[in-house]
Amino acid sequence: MAVYPRAESDRTVRHESLRNVVGAIFARCGMAAGDAALLAGTLVNADLRGVHSHGVLRVPDYVKKLVEEGVDPKGKPTIVSDRGSTLIVDGGNSMGQIGGTFAMNAAMARARTTGIAFAAVRNSNHCGAMDHYVLLAVEAGMIGIAGTNAIPTMAPWGGVDRIVGINPLAVGLPAMDEKSVVLDIAFGATAHGKIRVYAQKKMPLPPDWVFDAAGEPTTDPIAGLTGLIQPIGQHKGVGLGMVVGMLSTLLAGAGYGTALGSMEAGPTPGMDGHFFIAIDPAFFVDPAVFRRRVDGVVKQVHQSRRRAGVERLLVPGELEADFAAKHAEHGIIIAAETFNGVVAAAERFGVDIAELVA
Repeated sequence: MAVYPRAESDRTVRHESLRNVVGAIFARCGMAAGDAALLAGTLVNADLRGVHSHGVLRVPDYVKKLVEEGVDPKGKPTIVSDRGSTLIVDGGNSMGQIGGTFAMNAAMARARTTGIAFAAVRNSNHCGAMDHYVLLAVEAGMIGIAGTNAIPTMAPWGGVDRIVGINPLAVGLPAMDEKSVVLDIAFGATAHGKIRVYAQKKMPLPPDWVFDAAGEPTTDPIAGLTGLIQPIGQHKGVGLGMVVGMLSTLLAGAGYGTALGSMEAGPTPGMDGHFFIAIDPAFFVDPAVFRRRVDGVVKQVHQSRRRAGVERLLVPGELEADFAAKHAEHGIIIAAETFNGVVAAAERFGVDIAELVA
């Protein structure tokens, strides 16, 4: 996970205040109070965990989706196919976090009786950071797996046409005493939102994150925004992105690849697809034994030898959990432009920001 660079103009905000203000903004966009709070919570939780690419940076974009671009603020997800351990959920053209949370909860409930359940989602939209969904499962003592498609920002290896999304995948496994293992990765070297954060801070990108429009490596975040995201592992990253994108869309009947829209023209509402898998360890092994064995894997990593200069060895999700604890106590550090975007949205809808700027 990339640690974002600090800038002198960064702002520090309390997560409770940020959650309240952002929730009020989404409610003014027409969302029911519960849905608005859920959506705001997913963004603020991403910032708490240091995943600023999927945090309140997205507030202006989401307001535009809800007010101008055809996403239904009152959309309600429903189960349209229910067969054994498989579910198809129609997101009702709601924000992806609404349909995605509904689907993961439905998969978890079904897995309690079938051991494993797969929920495919269609008629949805951007669903935020994927760790949100697998953490729901982890907190219930289950294994969670979640994937989604994304507007294409990568090319086939060696190409220059943006036809493949970075299409993230998350997996969560509950531990007993150690921090649970929570992997949340996309198959590009970075996320579009991270490039935006670097552009906001006017700082160069790491050298292996993006190509420009001609397919040449660049550290210029502006060129990266109009160019291509580099895949992880070259052709391997493109292949993994394609497979997760296909699993997210072809079973649900959602849009794959360019059917989602483009970075230039914007997204096509209701075309996103996702998948959510819940696995109840109790159908395989004593749940306590399973969680203690996860602890053992974590301890093995922590106790293994380190290269010179390396302070600690981490399992997936551990750094994010550390960020969450730190930011909950001391406040979340966000870019000034992100802060200003939240303030502008609040002012647009007459939302009181006194607690945010206090």
